[in-house]
Amino acid sequence: MSKQTFRKQNSHSTDRPFPVPISRTMWITLCLFTLFFLARIEALDCNAVPHWCSQANGSWTKCYEREITTCRQRLRNFNFHHLRVNVSQEAEKSVSNCRVNVPSSALQMSRGNVNDDEVLLVVTVLNSNFFQPAPAPGGGKGRSAGRSHHRSGTVLGDSVVVVKAGSRRVRDLSHPVRLTFRHDKEIEEAACVFWQETYLDDRTGYWSTEGCHTNVTQAEIVCCCDHLSFFAVVVNPVLSVEKASAPALRYISFTGSALSVLFTILALIIYARIQQRRPDKTVCVHLHLTGALLCLHLSFLLSSCWVLVLDVADEDWICKGLGLLLHCSLMATFLWMAVEGFHLYLLLVRVFNIYIKRYMLKLSLVAWGLPTLTAVLCVSFNVYGKHTIQLKGDDNHNSTVQLCWISSQFPQDLLISYITTAALPFLVVLFNFCMVCLVVFKMCGLRKRTRGGGSSSGWKKMNDDNWARLWRDGSTLLGLSCVLGLPWGLSGLTYVSLLGIYLFTVLNSLQGIFIFLWSLALTCKSRAEKNSSLRNTSSQKLMTISSNN
Repeated sequence: MSKQTFRKQNSHSTDRPFPVPISRTMWITLCLFTLFFLARIEALDCNAVPHWCSQANGSWTKCYEREITTCRQRLRNFNFHHLRVNVSQEAEKSVSNCRVNVPSSALQMSRGNVNDDEVLLVVTVLNSNFFQPAPAPGGGKGRSAGRSHHRSGTVLGDSVVVVKAGSRRVRDLSHPVRLTFRHDKEIEEAACVFWQETYLDDRTGYWSTEGCHTNVTQAEIVCCCDHLSFFAVVVNPVLSVEKASAPALRYISFTGSALSVLFTILALIIYARIQQRRPDKTVCVHLHLTGALLCLHLSFLLSSCWVLVLDVADEDWICKGLGLLLHCSLMATFLWMAVEGFHLYLLLVRVFNIYIKRYMLKLSLVAWGLPTLTAVLCVSFNVYGKHTIQLKGDDNHNSTVQLCWISSQFPQDLLISYITTAALPFLVVLFNFCMVCLVVFKMCGLRKRTRGGGSSSGWKKMNDDNWARLWRDGSTLLGLSCVLGLPWGLSGLTYVSLLGIYLFTVLNSLQGIFIFLWSLALTCKSRAEKNSSLRNTSSQKLMTISSNN
């Protein structure tokens, strides 16, 4: 080979790029890209953190606080925010229906020993279903192990706001963290709380108010807390009647009360006739209960109608007087229902030696005297007047319905209303329910004794009459329950659902009709006993005549 040929080949070889460095660069780039891609895959999605931590072992709240600082958002979530904030300035962020303000002192405390000018702030919202309240606060390692700060209720909007800053735990702040929750519903007893786990390894906890102060306005609830945690507002929502349902409920109430007034008057006439023919303390108690019920429905109709005559801002002495009459007759009705239960107890349990001197006078002093005394005391404090009921409209414009009752301007109107319409009916219904159970027990015992002493033919006849007897006993218990006021026990449903309000309104507005039907049953029973006594007298005369012959 010549030198010229060798130089030519050598020159061609130097002009071509060397293949080894190119291949190595490509492999390095591919490896770096793969590692970056794997790192992106290994980072947990922020939207999946709640479900992932709820299935992990240990404290799920600590797991959540740890994972939300390193997670990545693959899908945009407007209620999840990662922020790099300056520790020398207050941080502010809005999520869902809440605005969060974190003071600079909290941010500085969260960075610990690191002298960075910025820290990571995470603000997000969780659904309250992730938080399982325990029956009672437990543990002892938390901020509060007792019941003094334990609160239960409904979480406002089912939203729990999570505020996490830096790597150090933030607590006992001199300048509190401020959370402003917006609301558009009527609420009562709102309380700012944070989630405290029970440390019982059952993933449960409780809402605590320790370190948090609450300020409630018409449209906002402002929470000031001395630490960072899982925050929420626990409320007791007021069940407001919708504007669309108000006319139907008003129609049912007015129609039922008008019918009750008519039928209670008829029942009073029937009871008076029975009492005139054959004086009986039981009929006399029925007479007083019917009179109290007549006053109740009549005063309700007058109070509802009279307030329509007045202007919006007027409160005259007639409205106050009708409020007094309605309050007094309502309490008297409840007390006479309790007297019915007490009288039933004397007839069933103390069958003998039940004579009480001036029995009806003492009962009247209790059942009529206590309501009158209470009403007079309320008059001295100017309790009665125009009461306003809020109606919620579809367009968020509320309207009102008014009634001559306990004045809405009185500071303790809710307390008096709850005592009159909740506490007193609860005690009366509970007592009378026990009396009804006692009646059932006595009837079952009487049936067993009858079956045990009867012959085979009597047993067969009793089997044939089982359905008639069951119907008769059921009617007796139903009528007795209405007389004892057990439908008032449905008042608890009015705080739960609109269906409960309808059911309560229908049954109690028609109570006068039930009293009338009970009076007819007593009339039929009185006539049957009279015919039976006449037949017994005639048979005795026939036996006497035949024996003389």
